[in-house]
Amino acid sequence: MEKLDFKKQLVQVCKSIKNETETNLLAAIADAQQSANEYGQPKDRYDSYRAQLLTRRDMLAQQLERVQNEIGLLDRIDLSRVCDVGGFGSVVVTPVQKVFISIGIGKISMEGMGDFYAISASVPFAQAVKEKKAGDTVVFNGKKLEILEVY
Repeated sequence: MEKLDFKKQLVQVCKSIKNETETNLLAAIADAQQSANEYGQPKDRYDSYRAQLLTRRDMLAQQLERVQNEIGLLDRIDLSRVCDVGGFGSVVVTPVQKVFISIGIGKISMEGMGDFYAISASVPFAQAVKEKKAGDTVVFNGKKLEILEVY
């Protein structure tokens, strides 16, 4: 499979995961709001149940905002060119693992290509391979790793 096509497929998998999370969060926010509305006004000044429901809704709204920001980051990845150095939007292959530097999702199994790890650009491994090319060696967690591919 061509590297650009594979990277596009990888971005689509990440987006579908985040879109599913977004859908679940929207449903949970609506449920929390509906529960608060059905409960009505506080019964007395010590009644905190409605306040708890509204706090839960606000917490879910913050999570939703983070997910939407991550989807926006995925949209900013340039899928028209192959990256030649490690950094945001690149796939870095070492003998130990295959990493997609984008947003922190974790392990993603790609049919026919094996397991990849979608990581944030701010994690230590992404910083270690930043601006490194295929053939370069990096030291991470006390181990020397050769970069086999970057695309």
